[in-house]
Amino acid sequence: MSEWLVFSESEGYYKKNDVMEREEVRRLFMQHYAKMQRVARSLLFDEQESEDVVSDIFESLLSGGTVLVPETEEWYLMTSVRNRCLKRLRHAAVVRNGLPAAPAMEDEGEDERLTDIVEFVVGHLSSQEGRIFRLRFTDGLSYDEIAKAEGISKVAVWKHLSHIITEIKKRFNPEKL
Repeated sequence: MSEWLVFSESEGYYKKNDVMEREEVRRLFMQHYAKMQRVARSLLFDEQESEDVVSDIFESLLSGGTVLVPETEEWYLMTSVRNRCLKRLRHAAVVRNGLPAAPAMEDEGEDERLTDIVEFVVGHLSSQEGRIFRLRFTDGLSYDEIAKAEGISKVAVWKHLSHIITEIKKRFNPEKL
């Protein structure tokens, strides 16, 4: 099955037209599985649960609906690991405490929205702002660490992040500005 990404000028991001090919998912698996597994294990403290979380993510890529842009694929995968682990932990807490289960959220819709935001950042902001966004929100670096990595002041980091967040709000949530 062939994969095509179409850039939507009016919406400002790539849209999916088909499911990802097996070889592309295989490449992602080979490239990111170990890191995804470590992140899941650090959150869940359970080897089998961690394997299940990571496998579920790759299964969802194969079953369709999500197509990753190369600049954002690692971010998407790591965010998916975090979200799915947190969902499992919430569920385990509900079961352990005997509370009624909360209504399930649509993870794929949330993941797609996060992917849209990252693709917007990559496509519409400067390369420096894209790096700062990645360092802060994907790598989890502090303002000081980002400032050192980029060779700028902490105030400049704050200004860039403020601009990035403002632009994201304008694009994805204009009524709450």
